[in-house]
Amino acid sequence: MNNIKLKSMLEEFLKEDLGDGDLSSESVFAESDQGSFYLLVKEDGVFCGRAVIETVFRLLNPAASAEVHVEDGDEVKEGQLIAKVSGSMRTLLQGERVVLNLIQRMSGIATSVKRAVRKVEGSGVRICDTRKTTPGLRMLEKYAVRAGGGFNHRMGLYDAVMLKDNHISFAGSIAAAVEKAKQHCGHTVKIEVEIESEEGLIEAVESGADIIMFDNCSPHQIREWLPRVPAGMITEASGGITEENLSDYASTGVGYISLGYLTHSVKSLDISARVLRQEVEC
Repeated sequence: MNNIKLKSMLEEFLKEDLGDGDLSSESVFAESDQGSFYLLVKEDGVFCGRAVIETVFRLLNPAASAEVHVEDGDEVKEGQLIAKVSGSMRTLLQGERVVLNLIQRMSGIATSVKRAVRKVEGSGVRICDTRKTTPGLRMLEKYAVRAGGGFNHRMGLYDAVMLKDNHISFAGSIAAAVEKAKQHCGHTVKIEVEIESEEGLIEAVESGADIIMFDNCSPHQIREWLPRVPAGMITEASGGITEENLSDYASTGVGYISLGYLTHSVKSLDISARVLRQEVEC
């Protein structure tokens, strides 16, 4: 997690919600009114978002204090207290929705990843994400994948080459696309090629690609074609893989399985906030 980027992101999220001020809290509470903010989990899952809780309220008021009782990646149970934040009532309520929106989504992703990881236990395959993330939230969503026990695919278009059908079609062939990529990129950049046929697989292997992605291939096809991949070449399966058929894909012998649903259609973990007002001590 890049804490500098995190702070900048959270500042923008707070600006979006606060605008010129919190009319509700400023109408009801004086600046001196103090309280405590309790975060409770309402269903079993995996928690993620400790840094969000600790950072949001400090951004609003340096005097606010956060006690987070769990670590990212910890399994949590229904009814469990995960954090207590103390400070002015205005501060607590101004940060409440931003915190909940983010940690619920991050925890939902971590929970989904943990289920996927458990389904492939013993197979040696690694579960990873895709670029199908929410714009503006990629860093947090991919962090949540790691908290759940998964691995990150490329972070964006800038850190790895993935040659898809459009690249290959324009270049004229897989071999031509790979050669162009090799000429353009440095030796530290890996080149991945999506294949959908046995002929495409053979061409990608012969072209010297670093990673072969079996795209929208059935488990039967992958098992049949995998022996054509040289030892040491990374293999990945993606497309059409769900929680229901995940075990079948894991049994093929492929090295990685990338799952778009981990981030693009995840259900947020239900977490609630309860705020209690405290009388100011004289």
